[in-house]
Amino acid sequence: MLGLYGTEDSGIPLDSVHQMRSRLIAAEQDSQIILFPGAPHGFHADYRGSYRALAASEGWRQLLQWFRARADGPPLT
Repeated sequence: MLGLYGTEDSGIPLDSVHQMRSRLIAAEQDSQIILFPGAPHGFHADYRGSYRALAASEGWRQLLQWFRARADGPPLT
């Protein structure tokens, strides 16, 4: 599981994200949780006021990297 979360997400408390990360590590799951400082909920949605271009770009890069590391199919662009 790859989780991309903003530290300023009012709907998903940061404590909950930290708990989820801890539980995934304890369960030895293939997972990574990445936090984006100052980003609110929906930071990747370019049609919303919550859009944060830098966080969205980095999040997309991380997502593609995650898939590439686990993909058996054709390359992602």
